Amino acid sequence: MLDRGLLRNEPDKVREASLNKGEPCPIDRWLLLDEERRNLLGSTESLRRRRNELSQEVSSLKKSGAPADSQIAESKKVGDSIGQIDKELSAIDREMAKVELRFTNIPDPDVPVGKDESANKIIRTSGVKPSFDFEPKPHWEILGNLFDQNASGDIAGANFILLRGWAARLQRKLINWMMNFHSEAGMEEIWTPFLANRESMTTSGQIPKLEYDMYHIEKDDLFLIPTGEVPLTNIYRNTTLNEGDLPVKLFGYTPCFRREAGSYGKDTRGLNRVHQFEKVEMVRFEHPDNSDKALEEMVIHVEKMLSLLELPCRISILATGDLSFAAAKCYDFEVWSAGQEKWLEVSSISNFRDFQSRRGMIRYKPAGGGKPLFVHTLNGSGLALPRIIAALIENNQTEDGKVRLPSVLSAKTGT
Repeated sequence: MLDRGLLRNEPDKVREASLNKGEPCPIDRWLLLDEERRNLLGSTESLRRRRNELSQEVSSLKKSGAPADSQIAESKKVGDSIGQIDKELSAIDREMAKVELRFTNIPDPDVPVGKDESANKIIRTSGVKPSFDFEPKPHWEILGNLFDQNASGDIAGANFILLRGWAARLQRKLINWMMNFHSEAGMEEIWTPFLANRESMTTSGQIPKLEYDMYHIEKDDLFLIPTGEVPLTNIYRNTTLNEGDLPVKLFGYTPCFRREAGSYGKDTRGLNRVHQFEKVEMVRFEHPDNSDKALEEMVIHVEKMLSLLELPCRISILATGDLSFAAAKCYDFEVWSAGQEKWLEVSSISNFRDFQSRRGMIRYKPAGGGKPLFVHTLNGSGLALPRIIAALIENNQTEDGKVRLPSVLSAKTGT
């Protein structure tokens, strides 16, 4: 959610941000509502002054024994008018709040401007792509029956995962390794609900924009979470922290559920694009002065993880047209997948500035006093599992169909 002062005083900046992100911009509608609201506030202030004057007149007339019937009648009419205006103001406030949920976040000045991912800027590449003296296979061929699509299809439908044997153990080992890695880095481990209510989904920015892409339980008006970002961010919804409590660094494992409604026709082979996947998510609540530094720290943290997993990666800063609705800046991590000969996205690290905290009223009390201020929120995948598994298997395959995993994993997976 954007600050009302920004909407009122810099509408062209809002229009430009929406245009660059390819998002609709209801700024003209908002400005009309804002003008109507301010006019009504002016009217009600005048009426309240008049009611106070009448009250004094009535009091003075009664003390002198003079009749005050006309003043009392006028005061009643003024009160009725104030009541009507208050109803109109409440209706306008509700409408403005709905409109405000439609504004996308403003991209940072250093975000590349471009309409889609072709404008993303690669900032660095690390690691070395593996070489083979045979034709490497994609992960679904290596896994064979351990990637049981028939069973998962019978249980849930297309694009769900069922892993067997050592592939299932690899998934479990990766989750444990990632959780331990974050914990050792000083983050607090959280185990969250895997369902979220509408207010939680609104705070993190998934709805109203992405509601159609979510799995929704209509009877209870609950959503299967699309990312651990949702429950982790909402831990501090409607909370005022002390400045000394910042930063707050959290992480947690969750399954993630996405309908992928807009993915028809995209590459859905194997583990590339599925409706349910596992992920370990990081969320940070930061002082506004420190969020830029925090973003770079999170990037280095994820880069180290991929280095330990011996996965060649490239890091890109996303262009405006590829940036999410709620993010002000985002770095994407992709790993090389030898069997498919392509880069697979495995993590995104985003700074939302105060966009989410305004929606969720997540604030901090300045140490020096003064009114509470909004924190900055950041999050990132650390990491998303399906494509990590795909890349590990493809990059470490042998000609006889076996997989040699990096040392941080191979000792305990039973492969």
